[in-house]
Amino acid sequence: MRPFAYERAEEAAGAIATLTDGAPGAMYLGGGTNLVDLMKLGVAAPDLLVDVSHLPHDRVEQLPDGGLRIGAAVLNSTLAADRTVRERYPVLSQALLAGASGQLRNLATVGGNLLQRTRCAYFMDVSKPCNKRVPGSGCPAREGDHRNHAIIGHSEACVATHPSDMAVALVALGATVEVRGAAGARTIPLPGLHRLPGDAPERDTVLDPGDLITAVVLPPSAPGAVSRYRKIRDRASYAFAVVSIAALLELDEDGAVREARIAFGGLAHAPWRALVAEEELRGLPATAESFGRAADAELAQARPLRDNGFKVPLARNLTVRTLGELAAQAERRSGR
Repeated sequence: MRPFAYERAEEAAGAIATLTDGAPGAMYLGGGTNLVDLMKLGVAAPDLLVDVSHLPHDRVEQLPDGGLRIGAAVLNSTLAADRTVRERYPVLSQALLAGASGQLRNLATVGGNLLQRTRCAYFMDVSKPCNKRVPGSGCPAREGDHRNHAIIGHSEACVATHPSDMAVALVALGATVEVRGAAGARTIPLPGLHRLPGDAPERDTVLDPGDLITAVVLPPSAPGAVSRYRKIRDRASYAFAVVSIAALLELDEDGAVREARIAFGGLAHAPWRALVAEEELRGLPATAESFGRAADAELAQARPLRDNGFKVPLARNLTVRTLGELAAQAERRSGR
């Protein structure tokens, strides 16, 4: 491992100034569950790690409007177990518990989870070309091993997928991300933080150098909505999603879909909000036929590669099954 310096941040402004002005080779360190692995592999080689895990961003706070502010330093295990999250936002708790292992969740932070990098084998192997790691060097995954790679939103430059389970749930919930940087504070809606690859796959997000995520804000939960996170993976535990879905469903008095919010994991370079499917579903009866029709409308834009076309019917079936279960849950809750 290359030598590097370590600095524990005492306040956010100083950490931001260090990365923005004084140390171009510096990186923020949260739980380190992704960054330290990348350093061991030689994918990341910072000159300085600025530890932001001890900044006062480690609380879950209820907001006056009924929403929730989650500090960026809150641990994944803490957030998954939070009573308010489990009761009002079960899709988020389920997504967190579906990610990684218990040991990693005890270290990983909310901010770091959002910013974790792809686990594409070519990105992780410095002996191979990779446009995300070395712009312009090529994307061998397009013709190589791409079974678990993107079918939507990819480009000639990159076909990698985003690995986070938590981010998929946050996208479905319509969360916003609070960020501080050299230009001050701002909020970024989800989706909106993560970029599709285009011709600049080395840029995972819209963050500027030195930008620090300080919190994630959840809107108030809809009283009649039910939600669920489901994940299909190659083994029972500690595996990234082949396809996953975070879904929220709200029915009207006649059993038709009043509102649906759907996001996919494992399909794209960023958590994928299924806006086409959501629009298709509004006003339709909550039936398997309607859910399949909406999934087909969303997945019509898929461009699978040689070996991952199976993800299209897999995502369709996962959508129909998950929304069907939520519709049944909503019917039971209403007493119809």
